[in-house]
Amino acid sequence: QVQLVESGGGLVQPGGSLRLSCAVSKSIFSFINMGWYRQAPGKQRELVASITSSRSTNYADSVKGRFTISRDNAKNTVYLQMNSLKPEDTAVYYCNRVPSGSTWDWGQGTQVTVSS
Repeated sequence: QVQLVESGGGLVQPGGSLRLSCAVSKSIFSFINMGWYRQAPGKQRELVASITSSRSTNYADSVKGRFTISRDNAKNTVYLQMNSLKPEDTAVYYCNRVPSGSTWDWGQGTQVTVSS
């Protein structure tokens, strides 16, 4: 059973920044492609950023240039640096495997609220 523990969310004003972390309890973490997903109220969960085992990254158009995904294999942790936050970034953020059809059970997520 893989555990995913997301943290780092909070309330931030538009234009602000947050850094999310996700600890993964998987011994072969360094070989796994990971992603950050988000789900806003009333919307489907969407993938916003992904990083391969070789650290290639990909981003949804809505966050490109503002979000940066990274990983620390020694700590089994994946990060999401979010800058220039907008109200439409408000959502619960989750980490998990990619592609989306290969996900483990979801963690509790971390709430990000962008509001003045």
